[in-house]
Amino acid sequence: MNRFWIILTVVVLGLIGIFIATGNNQQGVVNFTGDAKQLQSDDHVRNGKDKKVTLIEYGDFQCPSCGAFYPIVKQLEEKYSDQVSFSFRHFPIISIHANAFAAARAAEAASNQGKFFEMHDKLYETQRAWGEISTNQQSLFESYAEELGLNMEAFKKDYASQAVSDRINRDVSSAKQFSIEGTPTFIVNGEKIKNPADLAAFEKVLDEAIKKAGGTPPAATEATSSN
Repeated sequence: MNRFWIILTVVVLGLIGIFIATGNNQQGVVNFTGDAKQLQSDDHVRNGKDKKVTLIEYGDFQCPSCGAFYPIVKQLEEKYSDQVSFSFRHFPIISIHANAFAAARAAEAASNQGKFFEMHDKLYETQRAWGEISTNQQSLFESYAEELGLNMEAFKKDYASQAVSDRINRDVSSAKQFSIEGTPTFIVNGEKIKNPADLAAFEKVLDEAIKKAGGTPPAATEATSSN
């Protein structure tokens, strides 16, 4: 995606306003009792858990703002692969995103076969395709699972399981420690931050966190040339 359009999309969505979360728990209450500022043993993490800086995203796969931030976060993951641990936690806002919990189920079912981020990426890259339908979402998610080479019998069983539902709701419960009400919400080294306006602003946040941790940020990203 052209950087200009990424920035424009994020700004426009920011003007629309953050989505307010109400009633985003399905199939039972799960209370998180740990320290949400710390990475958990089963958190979904890119670049490993041993970095001095940790970025946690509370996200909703159907949220347009999360979709707009997705390519930005992907660029950050590549640039800061040696210095920042990137984690994703579920926060499906089912009051306004009817398919969000089902999408989170698909990601967790894929996680049980070691393919969480492969499904995570697929869901964001196809957000409009499954986000705008009112029925048969599971069949579409199963087609993604097949593309990823997953064991379909296991995927279908896990997708419908209480364990997967509980895992999602645990993330939702952990968000209370940060008073999270909308998505995406980003946590840098245990502190909730205001959503950056664009890639450069996000890089500045991570650079400052790296310096604070005693590290040296990577070279600045070159600005995209205008035609």
